Amino acid sequence: MFNSKSKSEDTQSSVPSGSGSASLIGSGTSMKGDITSSGDLRIDGTLVGNIICSAKVIIGSGGVVEGDVSGQTADIMGKVSGTIKVKELLMLKSNCQVNGNLYSAKLQIEPAATFNGQCHMTQEAPKGLGGKTSSEPRNDGFQKSPSLAIS
Repeated sequence: MFNSKSKSEDTQSSVPSGSGSASLIGSGTSMKGDITSSGDLRIDGTLVGNIICSAKVIIGSGGVVEGDVSGQTADIMGKVSGTIKVKELLMLKSNCQVNGNLYSAKLQIEPAATFNGQCHMTQEAPKGLGGKTSSEPRNDGFQKSPSLAIS
């Protein structure tokens, strides 16, 4: 009576759409195959396959991933057997178990986390260059930019 929106409009407006949406693989769910996502992804179940995500990846405390994980950032609380490649911050939380190599610009490991593998720290690209990362080492630590002459 007082609301001009229909019930279907209310439901649709509360559901996120596009790249801002998040996907969830719930506890008790097992999947086999690769997952590609442009939005945030949380795994609380079991996945046998690779994750390719352009946003944040969260492996919950009950989550198990047997495969490679790739994303912008990642929080690992469960078990991962495979390579983890993150463009920005990778956090290995308490009681997580990671067996595989890590590639990240920034790494945070809590004391109770278990990690077996090699760690490769990549350099984060400046924000003005589209957020792309580069694994090429810089000799002087400075980026080249156009010259500015002041007289």
